[in-house]
Amino acid sequence: MIQFDDKGLAKVNEIISRYPDGKQKSALLPVLHLAQTTFGGWLDVPVMDYVASLLKIEPIEVYEVASFYSMYNLKPVGKYMFEVCQTGPCMLNGSDDIVAYIKEKLNINVGETTADGLFTLKVVECLGACGYAPMMQLGKTYREHLTKEKVDAIIAECRSKAN
Repeated sequence: MIQFDDKGLAKVNEIISRYPDGKQKSALLPVLHLAQTTFGGWLDVPVMDYVASLLKIEPIEVYEVASFYSMYNLKPVGKYMFEVCQTGPCMLNGSDDIVAYIKEKLNINVGETTADGLFTLKVVECLGACGYAPMMQLGKTYREHLTKEKVDAIIAECRSKAN
């Protein structure tokens, strides 16, 4: 059964308490983040249904939000997620070439995870670092001015941390 532990439920209640009575839907984004972190790095239907029940909203309201934002994963992802920006400045500076190189290097397509479960490749909208294009987000950090050599070094770094 999917359920937050006592600490997680306390955090959910603290998040909900930030908003006026009857406006608990406003807590949806941070509660989804908490759920994704707690329940394996992605949001399957039972997890989203559970979040809906906690916020007393319809499940479809959760599905709409979770499927709209690229920061929520609707299927299992690798330990390391390469989220490559695909908006104008990054594309003009070669993000398409970086995505193609990562696909070739890891033998996966966008939205897929490597067989060893280490890497997932996503393309995302603007990450707000246009002056550092092409760039990607890796966990909580940005990797900027990407080149094939930098991608090779990032992959090697992640593999060494995974061992």
